[in-house]
Amino acid sequence: MTAKAVTDATFEAEVLKSPGPVLVDFWAEWCGPCKQIAPALEEAARELEGRITLAKVNIDDSPETPSKYGVRGIPTLMIFKDGQVTATRVGAMPKSQLLEWIEGAI
Repeated sequence: MTAKAVTDATFEAEVLKSPGPVLVDFWAEWCGPCKQIAPALEEAARELEGRITLAKVNIDDSPETPSKYGVRGIPTLMIFKDGQVTATRVGAMPKSQLLEWIEGAI
């Protein structure tokens, strides 16, 4: 599974109304740690396919959504279930830690 690009316009339909949990990665093109964590996120999403969806929100292209959820630093990862934030992490982390955090949240 590859990440789904989500914008301010599609956030409600793709994330808040999703039938299952969604891991949202708030990122930017110029962010080094965002680029560093991207491959681990993709791998984790593939390993957890069918259990969680990976969505990526570019904060430069879609500034309203990160602002609404209080995103101050990137990468910020949030897990949404039933339209609510159930877990948040800020900063890059190794894949093993990422998987552990996701598993604990879903």
